[in-house]
Amino acid sequence: MNTVNKINEKLKEMISTLLSKQSDNGAWNFCFEGSIMTDAYMIILIRTLEITDEEVLVKDLVERIKSRQSPNGAWKVYPDEDKGNLSATIEGYFSLLYSGYVGEEASYMRKTERFIRDNGGLAKSDWLTKMMLALTGQIKWPSIIKNIPIEIMLLPRWSPITIYQLVGYARAHWIPILICSNLNKLFVAPQTPNISHLQERLMDSENDRILEEMQNLQLYFKHALKKLSKSPEILKKEAFIKAENYIIERIEENGTIYSYFSASFFMVFAFLALGYDANHPLIRNAFRGMKSYLCRNAEQPFIQNSPSTVWDTALLTAALQQAGVSYRHSSIMTANNYLLSRQHQKYGDWAVNNPDVIPGGWGFSDINTFVPDIDDTTAALRAITPLTQTNILYKEAWNKGVEWILSMQNDDGGWSAFEKNMDNYLLSLIPFKYEDRVLFDPSTADLTGRTLYFLGEYTTIPLESEIFQTAKEWFERNQEANGSWYGRWGNCYIYGTWAAITGLKAIGVSNDDPIISRAVKWLLSVQNEDGGWGESCASDIKKRYIPLPHSTPSQTAWALDALISASDNPTSKIEVGIHALLNILEANDGRSNYPTGAGIPGGYYIHYHSYKYIWPLQAFSHYKNKYDL
Repeated sequence: MNTVNKINEKLKEMISTLLSKQSDNGAWNFCFEGSIMTDAYMIILIRTLEITDEEVLVKDLVERIKSRQSPNGAWKVYPDEDKGNLSATIEGYFSLLYSGYVGEEASYMRKTERFIRDNGGLAKSDWLTKMMLALTGQIKWPSIIKNIPIEIMLLPRWSPITIYQLVGYARAHWIPILICSNLNKLFVAPQTPNISHLQERLMDSENDRILEEMQNLQLYFKHALKKLSKSPEILKKEAFIKAENYIIERIEENGTIYSYFSASFFMVFAFLALGYDANHPLIRNAFRGMKSYLCRNAEQPFIQNSPSTVWDTALLTAALQQAGVSYRHSSIMTANNYLLSRQHQKYGDWAVNNPDVIPGGWGFSDINTFVPDIDDTTAALRAITPLTQTNILYKEAWNKGVEWILSMQNDDGGWSAFEKNMDNYLLSLIPFKYEDRVLFDPSTADLTGRTLYFLGEYTTIPLESEIFQTAKEWFERNQEANGSWYGRWGNCYIYGTWAAITGLKAIGVSNDDPIISRAVKWLLSVQNEDGGWGESCASDIKKRYIPLPHSTPSQTAWALDALISASDNPTSKIEVGIHALLNILEANDGRSNYPTGAGIPGGYYIHYHSYKYIWPLQAFSHYKNKYDL
């Protein structure tokens, strides 16, 4: 069977499988699978709230956490992580003890304790893990957190430093944490495990070093607060009220904040710190919403941090149409109707830096109504485009979405994920790990590239427009010396380079332009011996390309898609890559489960269960359609 026939067979098989998996409402509900963090935090939350009728869930999560443990007692956040991940290991260890179904005397738990000690103890964990440990009484509140006053909530938006200079998902986590730290609250019950003996390093000496680095920021806080001309007591009271209202105003219909499990976890503790009873409706609704993120469409149930329903549905709907499924097909019509119903009508925090623009974006999750992002919006717009010629509702929705996308271009020419011009590096004085990628929302190659791809392929914006020229200049400034680009929300250089090449080609950049030829040369240089591509999550941490010893379907599809866009004719390297992708999909082994989505650098990576369908479907379709095969 020749290559084209094999592709046709695989496309037919994938289309049939996908149509059979579609929900009645038109959406696709694939799992969004991350590390054990969410499973561990759910156990901790159930025990903290003293919920007694969730033992089946607790036992299921205990089994899932245990199954992910490495032989050395550690847990990892990606399979090839060296030795293990300290924060994940602490979370796994503490939650298993807190469950009551595992004791510290178990041989595998003794290995875990030894790993924690050997790698620096609780003091060396990442910041979110430290916050969980402080809340549950395992460590003192770190001084760096204690020294960020709750009064930061009162600094006006025109101030050089405000809470709004953190990106929205960071605010959703840190405001609840600041409530708890400023109230010096911790939640210890008789059944709470005590692992404080694993601290290993003196927290105070570590804090003193960090506080030295924060002195300028602390001086600014004190100076700014003096200008507010109210007594310290009144300011503090007003700040707590503002922080509480900020949280409540951003609770989604399902009870979660921003639709994130992890942020909702800290939100519940903030409510408890403010004096809410554990049975308060806000806390009970939050728990129900967080429990609804349980995914059972896998070998073992696990808690998703933020279900990817809109993202998966938009990408699949667009990819199926590229594969030849008519927009008039009932499945596509139902999917697009679902997407239309999920376009945002509310103003969110994105409007702080981008006022006077009508809402028109889409969010990541099914229940997300006011945290739109650029990626989901361009994906949804691509999906509904064919309907805009005949249906006024889709045309109006499409126009609003395009206007919103255009309004969100940053001053530097690129696009961020969530908010506009979110790169105030004064707040990088807060010495958090990977703060440039966690606290802020700068322009990235993946967002900018996919936005250009949509605008170039699906709109009539002139190729010579300033929109496109400033974006190309952003890419020129941010291309790595080896020709690649870093991708923020996927792993990692393959991801960023794919988005950049396909975006630049969509706005008419020539294959001979050095920005394209250098990128293509780099992609070919990292092609594996099996013909595919595979990149480790370690690239995200070390900020340089780290290969995997095997190829993955999504990364192979990304690389192929980029090469196809920059090749007028199919090349031998593309042909080898196509066969490699077909072979990986046919094997359907562990290579398809490698996490190629990125969340928190070094802390949270995602195995999208949809990706083994979406990206190969798109790459195969582009191969066939471009070369008229």
